[in-house]
Amino acid sequence: MAADKPAFFSRIAPALTLVVLAPMIAEVLPGATRMSSIFVLPIEMAVWGIGALLIREAVRRRRLGWRSLVLLGVALAIAEECLIQQTSFAPLVIQIVKGAPYARAFGVNWLYLLWALAYESVLVVVVPVTLTELIFRRRRAEGWVSTGGLIACMPIFAFGCFLAWFSWTQIARTKVFHLAPYTPPPLLVAIAAGALLLCVMLALGPFRRVLAAPSRPLKPPPAMLAGLAALVPAALWYGLVLLAFRLRPEIPPTWAALAGVALIAIALAVFPRWGAHPGWRDGHRYAVVFGAMLGSMAAGQVGFIGAIPLDLYGKLALDGLAVILMLRLGLRLRQPAAD
Repeated sequence: MAADKPAFFSRIAPALTLVVLAPMIAEVLPGATRMSSIFVLPIEMAVWGIGALLIREAVRRRRLGWRSLVLLGVALAIAEECLIQQTSFAPLVIQIVKGAPYARAFGVNWLYLLWALAYESVLVVVVPVTLTELIFRRRRAEGWVSTGGLIACMPIFAFGCFLAWFSWTQIARTKVFHLAPYTPPPLLVAIAAGALLLCVMLALGPFRRVLAAPSRPLKPPPAMLAGLAALVPAALWYGLVLLAFRLRPEIPPTWAALAGVALIAIALAVFPRWGAHPGWRDGHRYAVVFGAMLGSMAAGQVGFIGAIPLDLYGKLALDGLAVILMLRLGLRLRQPAAD
């Protein structure tokens, strides 16, 4: 029995890595989850980590493409933003400049929602999945969890969603931020649930083969330039959430939203086409992942002006460790796959 343990943990190592990386990349390294609140990491692993794992398994087992991966990431973001923590529906708890709600209409923080759908689908799903598949290169095309394991993951995911809902809506919002309890209107909940189901159906339903069609190839630039092309929009995207928090309320929200949509359109027009070219290598994937992580980590540092030492130095230490580990991975990727 003891001899079987290393083999077992070796088999599930990619899955466990993804479960940890998803909240680390999206929440901890950029600073959304600080050292003073790191106790919520197990909940984030249950929601973001297992959510990313379930999405990855659904896409890879059916041999689907990046569009299905992104659509399911958007579905997970909708669940988080509209149904679980409801942060895109409830009035935002952060206002950098006090005043009337910014970019809020019909009960929706629509600029924040735009930011969250792109940020969470990319930083929770696409980037962690790609990074984990780089770490375990020889196993990138196979399933990482058995059918029984996937079934076992589902109640953990559901319980994590409940804990995330309860800890934010019933404790943090009312007792930490001292705001009134919020219950979203049933119509908004129904619309969000419908949008979530639509994303899942498009990704996994009858149209999934159409979505799996490859993009028209475009010759990619050198890996370093591809990484810079990911770093810059990742940093700029952080500016969108700052505007949603009323950083510059004099800027018309529609301008901010149009800039965000343009950034998404450019990314969708460029990165998938680079990825479809035969010249797109692991070095490019690594550079884009590293660039996106660096951009989000650097931009997130803005929120630590005046932070307590535990949070400030904790973020610097974790970000530094992440950079060192990424550099080591870059060196390993220069060698033949041996994992």
